[in-house]
Amino acid sequence: MANNPEILSARLSLGFSCAGHSFSHLFAPIFYVAALSLETELALTHGDVIVLIVAGNVLFGVAAPLAGWLGDKWSSTGMMSLFFMGTGFGLVLTGMVSTPLHIGLALAVTGLFSSIYHPVGIAWLVRHAVSRGTALGVNGFFGGIGPGIAAIVAGILIEWFDWRAAFIAPGAVLLVVGVIFTWLVTSGRIIESRIDRKPETPPSRKDMIRAFLVLAVTMLCTGIIYQATQPALPKVFSERLGELTSDGVLGVSMFVAIVYFVAGGMQIVAGRLADKYPLKYVYMIAFVLQVPLLAIAGSLSGTSLLVVALIMVTINVGALPAENSLVARYAPSQWRGLAYGLKFILAFGVSGLGVLLEGKLYDYTGDFYWLFIILACVAAVATAAGILLPNERSQASSVAAEL
Repeated sequence: MANNPEILSARLSLGFSCAGHSFSHLFAPIFYVAALSLETELALTHGDVIVLIVAGNVLFGVAAPLAGWLGDKWSSTGMMSLFFMGTGFGLVLTGMVSTPLHIGLALAVTGLFSSIYHPVGIAWLVRHAVSRGTALGVNGFFGGIGPGIAAIVAGILIEWFDWRAAFIAPGAVLLVVGVIFTWLVTSGRIIESRIDRKPETPPSRKDMIRAFLVLAVTMLCTGIIYQATQPALPKVFSERLGELTSDGVLGVSMFVAIVYFVAGGMQIVAGRLADKYPLKYVYMIAFVLQVPLLAIAGSLSGTSLLVVALIMVTINVGALPAENSLVARYAPSQWRGLAYGLKFILAFGVSGLGVLLEGKLYDYTGDFYWLFIILACVAAVATAAGILLPNERSQASSVAAEL
């Protein structure tokens, strides 16, 4: 009976971590669907509207190391309370302002508080997990369906009400969840834990340094592809799937949602692969497969575009369980939150400029062909870098050699 509070706490922690992953990915997809309406309402070009979220996207990554450090040194549960409440407040604020400047500032506030989740929530998940790849795959599923839920909810709310409702309603839900989570923490039902349920033999210092240098390149590449693809999909679907979407925002949002729902579901499979096979090769194969898919996506339309986009996004996000497992494998456990924070500077901060690339390139060329060609080259760079990751079979001998 003594262990029951710990078991309950672990289950609640995993549940809120998974829910938090979905919530952390709401604000950008909501905005990208709402952007289709904002272009007309604000009398701006597609590229000029997309610029409004750049500060929020950059803060989403750049603020992550500080959030991770605070989670390591202060409280992961306290930081998660701030995540739920702050993100909810930012979304509601975005729906209540009117000018481009104020929308950009409100999105920046949302991105700042949303930055808490990945370094804190994933480190929290890894601490409780026994099969890390599978746990990260399930968690990745919730993160993967987050954009899908956001897209379809935004489309419905814009269709029934207006773009403001697309931000205010989800924000209110997050505020309610934040209150419930904070109550569970203060009542002792969710307990702070700093011990891994399944400790692992640490890697050698040489492999640790080598892995993080390589991962710095590959994580940046993953982030650029993800960040540039996310705003491109609603726009390219609205232009090239007219017969399927009935030329409406709701139709576009439904197809975007389908892409991210399928991609999210495949993360469970990807997580099991990460537990079963060497992480290096699972990770590299994901990049190899993206190269041809990205290269041809810019030339397609209709059903063929939808199918290729679905596979392309699925593989891109399917690399994440292996990637997060690699970070957990090579990061010291006492600094894992900070390590994930540094990862998300690259994955969502610096790579957030991929959004700017998408908007400006579209305004310059009037099409998405060269965007997808550039992204295919980015995937090729990540493939080449991945070859340099340490081989897991050699880790035990490397540690022995050091001793």
